[in-house]
Amino acid sequence: MRRLAKSALKAGLRLANAQMWIDPAHVRIARYRPDIPAWPADLPLRIAMLSDFHIGEPWLGLRALEQLVSRTNDLAPDIILLLGDYEDGPRYSRPVAPELWAAALGRLRAPLGVHAVLGNHDYAPEGKRRRLAAFAPPAQKALESQGIGVYVNRAVRVDWRGRHFWLAGLGDLVAEHEDGRRLANLPETLAQISDDAPVLLMAHEPDSFAEIGDRVALTISGHHHRGQIRFFGYAPVVPSLYRQRFLHGHIVEKGRHLIVGSGLGHSGLPLRLDAPPEIVMIELGEPNAS
Repeated sequence: MRRLAKSALKAGLRLANAQMWIDPAHVRIARYRPDIPAWPADLPLRIAMLSDFHIGEPWLGLRALEQLVSRTNDLAPDIILLLGDYEDGPRYSRPVAPELWAAALGRLRAPLGVHAVLGNHDYAPEGKRRRLAAFAPPAQKALESQGIGVYVNRAVRVDWRGRHFWLAGLGDLVAEHEDGRRLANLPETLAQISDDAPVLLMAHEPDSFAEIGDRVALTISGHHHRGQIRFFGYAPVVPSLYRQRFLHGHIVEKGRHLIVGSGLGHSGLPLRLDAPPEIVMIELGEPNAS
């Protein structure tokens, strides 16, 4: 009877375009094929992006995560990018040890590998300070133990199909050093790029996009959960200085491109209303150009 009641509740939530338990079968695939002048047509790249897991039982637990990994692998991306907030599940959730959820993510497969940044929820609060970055947090150590590179103000050259591009990742915008300096450092990150090849930038918070100039071909972010709880298409609560400006989707400003994913899990309340979770697939360049 209890299982039947739970199934009925899940069905009712779906009818209301709402989700509490994240069912991988009902996670949408959001597909983008942006026309980006700064990205060469003869450099085709298929990107899978996952963000905002907030892993915790029972809302998004290990079994659901493993199924999401399988769905992502089935999409056969060239590269997989993880955009932060692995930890800190919503209210009424049971934590999952980092080594367990990292082992699940370690089963992601792509020719160019799996790469990650951290989110604000991956840094533990300390006193009145929001989130300090004095040491590598457990999420970073767990990901690196699975061979997943974690980018904190770092850029690397990626060779692909006779060409190359740069993959960069910003430190979290909310996390701070002990002396109060913001962890995110865009000039330091871009200074590591040594030629004019295109740059793909991972930044957990899309607010970073307001400071990013023309050197970056595409910025990819998460963080906002598309508002998580929306009424009649409007998100009353958005954790951003810019409110709805960088909420979700493909955003173009002054020729600069940003794609913001809806994420997978919940923050705060274990409820998504009119903000379905998603795996993001981005296709750059022309598929038959190389």
